[in-house]
Amino acid sequence: MLRFVTAGESHGQALLTWISGLPAGVTVDLAFLDRELHRRQLGFGRGGRQRIEKDRVDIFAGVRHGKTIGAPIALRIENRDWKNWEDALPVEAGDASDAAKRKLTAPRPGHADLAGALKFNFHDARYVLERASARETAARVAAGALAKLFLREFGASVLSHTIAVGHARLDREACWTEIEAVCENLDSPLRCVDDAIQEKMKAEVDRVLRAGDSVGGIFEIVARGVPPGLGSHAQWDEKLDAKLARAVMSIQAVKGVEIGTGIANATSYGSEVQDEIRYDENQKRFDRSSNRAGGLEGGITNGQDIVLRGYLKPISTLRRPLLSADMETKEAVKAAYERSDVCVVPAAGVVGEAMAAIELAAAFLEKFGGDSLAETKRNFEGYQTQLANF
Repeated sequence: MLRFVTAGESHGQALLTWISGLPAGVTVDLAFLDRELHRRQLGFGRGGRQRIEKDRVDIFAGVRHGKTIGAPIALRIENRDWKNWEDALPVEAGDASDAAKRKLTAPRPGHADLAGALKFNFHDARYVLERASARETAARVAAGALAKLFLREFGASVLSHTIAVGHARLDREACWTEIEAVCENLDSPLRCVDDAIQEKMKAEVDRVLRAGDSVGGIFEIVARGVPPGLGSHAQWDEKLDAKLARAVMSIQAVKGVEIGTGIANATSYGSEVQDEIRYDENQKRFDRSSNRAGGLEGGITNGQDIVLRGYLKPISTLRRPLLSADMETKEAVKAAYERSDVCVVPAAGVVGEAMAAIELAAAFLEKFGGDSLAETKRNFEGYQTQLANF
């Protein structure tokens, strides 16, 4: 079973991730892992933290001579900003006056500050926000990069692009080659496939930056080359669409997830939203007239592109803060301000890719198994034969 966990605080020594279940023999390209981490740091509207951190991954276990060995893989990403926080967040008991300098008692609306402080009985939200911070997603991206390398062995890939930033929205379907190109171009400011719409998105970011505000948006994840038959209809917790929705919803600030054209489908008629089935004699396979289902039917992949959208609220930290109540004095105050971003939609898309890749790799291994990559490939090839002879 493929599974992963992360550890680490936003301003702690490092972020850690542990991933178990990948078969032996998968080639691990460190340059690819580092590139994925770099992609997460890019985007118009990112804050000063991205100028401090130069995310690189160190592998401490589970990889030898450039390949997985079937054992748990341990990864570490250094937090360069730790040197500025070491006195305030020591592991051992330290000077209380240093910690007091970083104390946060004015919780930010929309953040985990107050809910977490109530849960853990803290009158200081510092320890909550340190873990709730989206800095944690760097560890997810590292784990997701390993899942992508596994999927690549079977011709599957996962990419993302930006659909909307604030009121600026791409109102057409993006083709795969456009998405590939914009993901390859690290200079693309918001990873939108349409230059004219991207300029409107940049204007939205500039507008909220001047106003001391923040802006959200929509990112779209597309997975291509995924075979039909992953997931199951047989039990509620085996449905792959549910697992993918949970994975994307778990990303900080995501408040909605859409599969295919699910939101528009809800206010349409059945005859308008189903994907009619046809058989392609040349390809010797079943196909569909459209992909409104987003590549998933009944909780099972159907062989078409998997399409997911994450709806990202504007982040909670504002330079022009909202009203709050102090956790100690209970008096009305302005919410605390932590150095932050203005727009993180492209970064969230990269995290979404990682989470989708992990769930797809897990579903892949659940179906095809294999303690070694060679064994998984044999099982996969047998299934391909079955599909060809259907």
